[in-house]
Amino acid sequence: QVQLAESGGGSVQIGESLRLSCAASGRTLSNYPVGWFRQAPGKEREGVSCMRSRDGSTYYADSVKGRFTISKDQGTNTVYLQMNDLRPEDTAVYYCATDFESNCVIATTDPRRGAIEFDYWGRGTQVTVSS
Repeated sequence: QVQLAESGGGSVQIGESLRLSCAASGRTLSNYPVGWFRQAPGKEREGVSCMRSRDGSTYYADSVKGRFTISKDQGTNTVYLQMNDLRPEDTAVYYCATDFESNCVIATTDPRRGAIEFDYWGRGTQVTVSS
């Protein structure tokens, strides 16, 4: 049974940073694709970042390129999302997700199909950015 748990969310001001963590049990995350998604009230769940397992390639939505960085720590079986220069439009609940086979390109470019690529989800962590 795969279980994911996000942490690290909070309330910050414009331009500040947060680092989200996704801790896993029941699966070695580095062996599978891992995605970070976010969902704001009334909006679709969108993929913001994804890491491919076989070569560690990383993918980002255009809205976060240059500001967010996905990384992994194999020793602790944790995937991180470093978020810098946060903006009010980044406010959302952030989720991590994994599956056996997921398409990171679809995950980060197609809001309608991205979330379908993953079957295992955490419960999310709230990020609020205020001016």
